[in-house]
Amino acid sequence: MFTIANGIILRGLNLEPIKANLVVDDGIVIDISKDALEGKIIDVSGSIIAPTFLNGHTHIGDSIIKDEGYGLSLSEMVKPPNGVKHRALASAEDDDIIGAMRASMIEMLESGTTHFIDYREGGLKGVKLLKEASKGIPITPIILGRDDSFYGDDPDLSKVKIAIRKLLKEADGIAPSGFGEITDDVAKLIVEECAKAGKISSIHVAESESNQSDSLNKFDKTEIERGVESNFNQLVHCTNPKNDDLDLIKKSSANIVVCPRANATLNVGVVPLNEMLNLGIKPILGTDNLMLNSPNMFRELEFTLKLMSVVFKNYLNPCELLKMATTNSYTCDFSKSFIEIDQENNFIVLKHFSKNPYLSIINRSETKNILYTKDINYSNNIFDV
Repeated sequence: MFTIANGIILRGLNLEPIKANLVVDDGIVIDISKDALEGKIIDVSGSIIAPTFLNGHTHIGDSIIKDEGYGLSLSEMVKPPNGVKHRALASAEDDDIIGAMRASMIEMLESGTTHFIDYREGGLKGVKLLKEASKGIPITPIILGRDDSFYGDDPDLSKVKIAIRKLLKEADGIAPSGFGEITDDVAKLIVEECAKAGKISSIHVAESESNQSDSLNKFDKTEIERGVESNFNQLVHCTNPKNDDLDLIKKSSANIVVCPRANATLNVGVVPLNEMLNLGIKPILGTDNLMLNSPNMFRELEFTLKLMSVVFKNYLNPCELLKMATTNSYTCDFSKSFIEIDQENNFIVLKHFSKNPYLSIINRSETKNILYTKDINYSNNIFDV
């Protein structure tokens, strides 16, 4: 048992800042109050205690080809089956993929991330490779699989169903690339089978203007419309909404994941976060392809804060932005990454740089400013408990 004393705690789903002590027993928060003092006392005066991060969207297999293909188009980089990424993964040795993924997970953990949602290529084998890579690392991958049988204009639906069911025995859900690569029948099968298994169905939508235009021309519907109508649990990107797309998202039960740095790197647009938040939509923040970006959520947060201000001429609420990397994920049942009594010890302790605790994290903090993350000790072992 130990007490973290004299810090500013960002408590609960709304990240309410309070000056209090936090008592942890066997990995569980058992008390939060100004007077709580039990076990080893660790004085963190001048620090912030915040929930750990959930990275809402990664392609961790890309770790084997960091920064390759910079300047190429979205399709050239990541469209299956012949994108730069897919060719690299197909030709790589298993041990190389595992080693690169392990290094990226350690990087995430060291920068405050304890959970991440991964779009895992390579079918059932790809899912198993990520599970193998994560062994011994105190981080939780939420693995969404896919299979090559999903693709094409006339897929064998019986083979697709078999592949989905095999994947769902090992993975946390299914995530095809996008509507440009699968038919509506395949989308329907994925959603139905995931619903039966109680698992996640996710898909990229409206990442680029061209994807939206192609969908409108071919189906007279946007990709977001198709995603909502198909009942996917999760829609990733939504960078280029059209018509009533945002209203459809608001009315749907789908959760939204946005990846501003990846969108900028691929030159596909800027997601209208200000408008989403004004509508009451609660997105999750992700870093996307490891080949494009580091999985460091501090970098994603600061970039997003400033990009939205300059593009939309309106300041983003820093508390709402920090929720996108922390507590918004709880409403989707991906993690219990918030600080409250009877919750697991999923928090980080950071140096406090300013009176605004949210901007202190978003605008000032770096990995080196973390004093403690669960299962990793920093700063001269002051948390050697």
